[in-house]
Amino acid sequence: MRSRRLVSAVDSHTEGMPTRVVTGGVGVIPGATMNERRLHFIAEMDHLRKFLVNEPRGHAAMSGAILQPPTRPDADFGVLYIEVSGCLPMCGHGTIGVATVLVETGMVEVVEPVTTIRLDTPAGLVIAQVAVSDGHADSVTLENVPSYCERLDETIEVPGLGTVPYSLAFGGNFYAMVDLDAVKLPFERARQQDILSAGLAVMNQINLQAPPRHPEIDGVNHCHHVEFIAPGSDATLSRHAMAIHPGWFDRSPCGTGTSARMAELHARGELPLHQDFVNESFIGSRFVGRLIGETTVGGHPAVLPTITGRAWVTGIGQYMLDPSDPYPEGFEF
Repeated sequence: MRSRRLVSAVDSHTEGMPTRVVTGGVGVIPGATMNERRLHFIAEMDHLRKFLVNEPRGHAAMSGAILQPPTRPDADFGVLYIEVSGCLPMCGHGTIGVATVLVETGMVEVVEPVTTIRLDTPAGLVIAQVAVSDGHADSVTLENVPSYCERLDETIEVPGLGTVPYSLAFGGNFYAMVDLDAVKLPFERARQQDILSAGLAVMNQINLQAPPRHPEIDGVNHCHHVEFIAPGSDATLSRHAMAIHPGWFDRSPCGTGTSARMAELHARGELPLHQDFVNESFIGSRFVGRLIGETTVGGHPAVLPTITGRAWVTGIGQYMLDPSDPYPEGFEF
């Protein structure tokens, strides 16, 4: 058996969405901060992302996280997030998966009833509070990075859809929020291809006509997520279909998307601090969010969100590359 690459990982899923947590075989990625490491990875190491998330080792909705030494003294681990859409500044479901894996594998000292893990991410420090009983990670509550609403009730012209009302918020990534009624589509998985096509068209026009840019995080300058809000959603319970570039749906309720949605609802005056907010995914899984404070980001009024969800370990693997493999970076189908 020959291999010119051997990567170790623990696989998990968070409320239905996979996270391949890479624990070995990568080495330390260059960079003085996790965002510098992210930008270096994008420029010089993207072949590794493709190797891990593309078919045949991954699939069209694969997601992962690469563990690194932290770049800041107040963190326990650094995390780099990978998925089929690229290398993210932050991933909520992925962080819940990482924290669960760290506890379940004993990579951190496990304390009951709560194990606290401080994670250095490209978007900033994220604190994971893992609820533990009998050594098992039951749930994870994340204290996410500051989130803010950049645009409220704007419109964009989209070929084939006409004038589409939307709002745009940052929760670790940028999210366009669009009511499904506005594009005349039902909240039905039978219509998923139509919803996905509409989402790709909306994000494409946002990126062409009015791309967002985070004021403090280099390289966060696009919208790759459209959160289609189901009819009847409000500041207590919101249901959505999350369309993601280059063409798939989030299976989880999306942690950074939940943060962005809460920032939008707070900007509307509909979601106060210290009130639970339930966000439901396209497959019916749920996160519970809560706003615990206010701050500013680059002059924008911002909020401090928490997200609570669950993850489960699904397997342990070592991913190899035979020198004769004709698909060293996998393939997209």
